[in-house]
Amino acid sequence: MTFTTRPELAGTFGMVTSTHWLATAAGMKMLEAGGSAADAAVATGFVLNVVEPHLNGPLGDMPLLYRAAGAEEPVVICGQGSAPAGATIAHYRAEGLTRIPGSGLLATVVPGAFDAWMLLLRDHGRLPLSDVLAPAIHYARHGHPILPRVANEIAGMADVFRSEWPTSAPVWLPGGHAPEPGTLFANRALADFWDRLVDEAKGAGVDREAQIEAARTAFYEGFVAEAIDDFLRDAEVLDASGQRHKGVLTGQDMADWRATYERPISVDHAGWTVWKCGGWTQGPVLLQALQMLRGDDLAGMDPVGPEFVHLVTEALKLAFADREAYLGEPNAMDLPLETLLSTAYGAARRSQIGETASLEFRPGAIPGYEAWAEAFRARVAEPAPADSGIGIGEPTMAHLTEKPGDTCHIDVIDQWGNSVSATPSGGWLKSSPVVPGLGVPLNSRAQMFWLDEGLPTSLAPGRRPRTTLTPSMAQGPDGTQLAFGTPGGDQQDQWQLIFLLRLIHHGMNLQEAIDGPLFHTGHLQASFYPRGARPGHLMIEPNFPEATLAELASKGHRLEVAAPWSIGRLTAARKRPDGILQAAATPRLMQAYAAGR
Repeated sequence: MTFTTRPELAGTFGMVTSTHWLATAAGMKMLEAGGSAADAAVATGFVLNVVEPHLNGPLGDMPLLYRAAGAEEPVVICGQGSAPAGATIAHYRAEGLTRIPGSGLLATVVPGAFDAWMLLLRDHGRLPLSDVLAPAIHYARHGHPILPRVANEIAGMADVFRSEWPTSAPVWLPGGHAPEPGTLFANRALADFWDRLVDEAKGAGVDREAQIEAARTAFYEGFVAEAIDDFLRDAEVLDASGQRHKGVLTGQDMADWRATYERPISVDHAGWTVWKCGGWTQGPVLLQALQMLRGDDLAGMDPVGPEFVHLVTEALKLAFADREAYLGEPNAMDLPLETLLSTAYGAARRSQIGETASLEFRPGAIPGYEAWAEAFRARVAEPAPADSGIGIGEPTMAHLTEKPGDTCHIDVIDQWGNSVSATPSGGWLKSSPVVPGLGVPLNSRAQMFWLDEGLPTSLAPGRRPRTTLTPSMAQGPDGTQLAFGTPGGDQQDQWQLIFLLRLIHHGMNLQEAIDGPLFHTGHLQASFYPRGARPGHLMIEPNFPEATLAELASKGHRLEVAAPWSIGRLTAARKRPDGILQAAATPRLMQAYAAGR
């Protein structure tokens, strides 16, 4: 066993792990009250809305995987909202835009996370809605110790809130000032929003499912949709383009959308089956990388050696090129997923990996899809537009990029063997002004569309943006069930791949695989505005051996050595065939915690 910062937790009753200790504790409270993994995940997610408002919010997005005890595979619940009816390429072009801003009202799609949570709770939970929301309402109304990162994000946006986004100032600047780190911070407008939702749910009677349905209606057709519609009808605000724009989302767009169930996609690797959400996420990136690496002696490689880092990085570069060329809304276009995930295609892509770092963007050649690949090559060669610096980007790893950011993650397994892996995001405090009466801002996921026709990522009404959010599940050859994931935008499937390979090929336990030094490449077209690319880039933690860093540099990787313990926010939970449950959480950023017994 190698050194770890924390023990790998073990027990038989239940495990909850998330990116904030208060959220994890709330989830564990639901398990102790007789709730299921679904109840625990929902309670955890709503507390994350309160304690990590710089990373997610109630008007954000979320894909999740749910696996019922005894089920052969998980199901996907899609909480990624779609583009409004008014979100046309012609409209955005007429606004003088070439790329969708990373913040503000034009970046908004239908909020999807709430309905995904409600679908999970209705169909797989046991507890009443009021019980599950109670911890989040408590922290919103009575306060919680505000994280230093949240306080710093608010302080950095204070002038924007006062001058450009005045609806945000009363929420984030109580008394006219940014809160001090560690002080008690409340969002009473959000508590009022949730209290009203619970009251309307209770108005449907005592039946648990009827109450949840009433909450869904109140959100998408009632007072929540009305508040959003009223605000966006007249609001015109500054965004990352440096200009002021009105939004196009309406109450009718809200009424027309609901979360849905889907089947996951999967590949087999070294006796394991790994499941991801579909091509409207970046999930296929991890699966493609596994297919490329299936013939390599990964177990024989040093997990902190240059051979391992180089091989994984080059596989990811190829998979990300395919992401940009071929992934997007499968309901709009026929994505070549069967080809992308095939063993033959993986082997062909593996043959393109050389001994030195590639500086090219190389989507694979798929007959009939040549135009998509050529469009990507042309796009990635274009210079990214200038931005105003207001609310752009993905906030989770902002300390690495000096850009704002988003996202959280949750993994839960209960005593019966039900499991959840969820990645809530969007609607963070830098994304958009607060909606009056709700206490929280809208999401900015539309920035992942392109304003070019004929692509799977082209902006169009009713389409989902191809999201970076990508929860994971896997099953080992002995029947071990695993739920895992991380925040981190374009880095999510990179860190998850490294974690999974350490688990499968190097025999590490969950905490060892998380604690080991991490790396990722910026050799991809970023999903977040202004959509730039960094050819040959490789960010790597300094606790890799010096010899590894030197060898990688000699191979042509453009190294950026990160601060110690600064990359990744992985969490994981699993159930072994003997019934023992285990969980772990990253020590990085000093927030994530696992709990269980």
